[in-house]
Amino acid sequence: GRVNVWNKCAMRLIGYSTEEVMGRSLVQEFITDDFKTVVQAVLNQALAGDETENFEFPLITKGGARIEVLLNATTRRDEQGNVIGVVGIGQDITARLAQEREYSKLIDNANAPIFGVDTFGAVNVWNKCARKIVGYTLDEVMGQNLVGEFITNEYKEAVSTVLDKALKGEETANFEF
Repeated sequence: GRVNVWNKCAMRLIGYSTEEVMGRSLVQEFITDDFKTVVQAVLNQALAGDETENFEFPLITKGGARIEVLLNATTRRDEQGNVIGVVGIGQDITARLAQEREYSKLIDNANAPIFGVDTFGAVNVWNKCARKIVGYTLDEVMGQNLVGEFITNEYKEAVSTVLDKALKGEETANFEF
């Protein structure tokens, strides 16, 4: 796991010049202690030909700041197909993650009940107001089928229709049930 390629984007993002990182251990010197083992495992998998996409982990910049990186680790091969290393393509997602946390806080603290479901109808958002009004805790609803488990029989079909439309991008305003 020694660095042998370091481009301009990496320099700007992390703050270290090519000369400062070449030949140094990426995992041991630039990864936070709590992620060293798992990042090393991702690199080892790529060396074995098992590539990883969209792996999130923190890096420490030269200035000491912690940034969040989304990594794709790809096996690097020579002309004969022999594994000669790993190419790591990273993207700074620090701002995106901060925005997602703010969005989650906004939803959770809204003064209206807000819920969300995935494409299978399983609950994946259940804010504080929904918990207070309906009485089910987050643990009780997350992953459960909203319509099947929490909607009364008289509204199951109508709610299913509204959710199906929403999943197709069609909005329904002021639906009461």
